[in-house]
Amino acid sequence: MPTPTTKIQRQLLLMAAAVSSSCGLAVELLLGTLASYLVGNQALAYGVAIGGFLAAMGIGSYVSKFIAMDNKSASLQQDLLSAFVKVELLIAPFTALLPLGLFALFVNNGNLWFGLSFSTVLLGVLAGLEVPLLTRVLELESDLKDALAGVLALDYIGALFGSIAFPLLLLPFCGLFPTGFILGALPAIMVFLLGSNFSQLKSWKYIGLAIAILLLITAPISIPFTNRLENNLYEAPIIKRVQSQYQRIVLTRQGQDLRLFLDGDLQLSTIDEYRYHEALVHPAMSANTNPQKILVMGAGDGIALKEVLKWSEVAKIVLIELDPAVVKLARNYPQLLEVNNNAFADKRVEVVYGDAFLKVANLSEKFDVIIADFPDPDRKILAKLYSEGFYRRLISRLSDNGILVTQASSPFFAPKVISCINQTLKYVGLETYPYVINVPSFGPWGFVLASRNKIDTQKLKLPIATRFLTESMMSSLFNLPGDINLQEVAINRLSHPVIVRYQSDFRWFHY
Repeated sequence: MPTPTTKIQRQLLLMAAAVSSSCGLAVELLLGTLASYLVGNQALAYGVAIGGFLAAMGIGSYVSKFIAMDNKSASLQQDLLSAFVKVELLIAPFTALLPLGLFALFVNNGNLWFGLSFSTVLLGVLAGLEVPLLTRVLELESDLKDALAGVLALDYIGALFGSIAFPLLLLPFCGLFPTGFILGALPAIMVFLLGSNFSQLKSWKYIGLAIAILLLITAPISIPFTNRLENNLYEAPIIKRVQSQYQRIVLTRQGQDLRLFLDGDLQLSTIDEYRYHEALVHPAMSANTNPQKILVMGAGDGIALKEVLKWSEVAKIVLIELDPAVVKLARNYPQLLEVNNNAFADKRVEVVYGDAFLKVANLSEKFDVIIADFPDPDRKILAKLYSEGFYRRLISRLSDNGILVTQASSPFFAPKVISCINQTLKYVGLETYPYVINVPSFGPWGFVLASRNKIDTQKLKLPIATRFLTESMMSSLFNLPGDINLQEVAINRLSHPVIVRYQSDFRWFHY
């Protein structure tokens, strides 16, 4: 007969189910976040991480039936508890070390997808053993229905907590790799608690405590180690790195060249950013005869704001930015302040934090110029900001003579993207004017100007000081190079974000 469990012991077993589920889901989100940061394919990264983990859990659940197979054994309870503790002690270091190994594999040009799959399967199989083992322990004193209901209830609650705690608490406040060590320490802490309350597990008590302490002490040490690894991903020395709840923000500097990267993608280089930002802002500002109210979306670095503020007519600028960490950096970091000319200090600038797709719907006023400076649409979450539905929302915020402009990725490496944006803007009833400039850091880069009314691009003026654009260039901007041709492509819709596929053109990989 099994040793009767006390109320505290049963509660600890149920708590162990919640902790194991919470840690399991959180570490898979961590692996998916890391993989998407390294290779950019967010959908595939999370698909492999989450899907592979769930499939591997099924394997683990099946394997669990071969553990402590003798249901009549007097030591069955002890065998099951010992097996559960061993699984937890294996999960603890693997949770901490596998993300580090995956990062090191990528930095050393290893096969990231193999590493991600291996990590996911290993953790998934171990996690799949946990619930069946706990259920069998509790079943010894109650029927299967009650045991299974109790374990699964706490398992699902734990999963919810892990899925929320990772993006909102662990990632922004602890960082990517220390989070792995913290998550790894939790199963080891549970082993300590179980060993303190089950006499048959007493010998495992201090092993769990030792592993937990070791992981928590080592967590801060992972930061300089991974920083050194991360340095190998960039050609210039990293001078600032921030992990927000949305993305990895990195600043590098080589001589006078300051570069901003978001999730590994170059956003700007101070050597030539003026080419990009002048081309983004000034044709749209010039196309409106009296640009007083301006809406800027994205552009949390403040450099587009600097260009807008050159126009004396401007009375108000509303900037919508998803990530407060980007704006905080732009407001406080000396090198960025120098580049954006402390634009956020101007009293005409109002900052709204949040998803532009949602925030635009809450705006009550109309704007003379709307500037969309979003990242390239290489993920579905970004594709919505180039969709028919979003453009219809923007039209409702345009004044009668309002002008809309959006960046449109590389027309050379992803030619269907600018075509898709152009077609989608036309579809919602706007006159469109695509144009291309060359930015040395990026290569040829595209933009699309749009308005309800026809624009005479031959009459665009440039009454402000610029480094790249000239008034004579303004009209010639809209003469597309011979090797850049607009194509017949599908409209980008919320329900069918084709632009993600267009952005993933094979030419990028050759480049």
